[in-house]
Amino acid sequence: MKRLYRTIHDRKLAGVCGGLGHYFNIDPTMVRILAIILFFASGGVGFIIGYIIAVFVIPNETEV
Repeated sequence: MKRLYRTIHDRKLAGVCGGLGHYFNIDPTMVRILAIILFFASGGVGFIIGYIIAVFVIPNETEV
């Protein structure tokens, strides 16, 4: 079963976009670009709140 984790090794801010990229098997850079586009398209406030919630809700991946 696949689980969503914040990445430790592919992290820029908190690892949320890197974790989403690994979960959906796409390049994490594409997730980051999409996140930036959504940030500017939505005015930013809702996106920032969602990102902060994701930081606290999604656990870090464990060292293997």
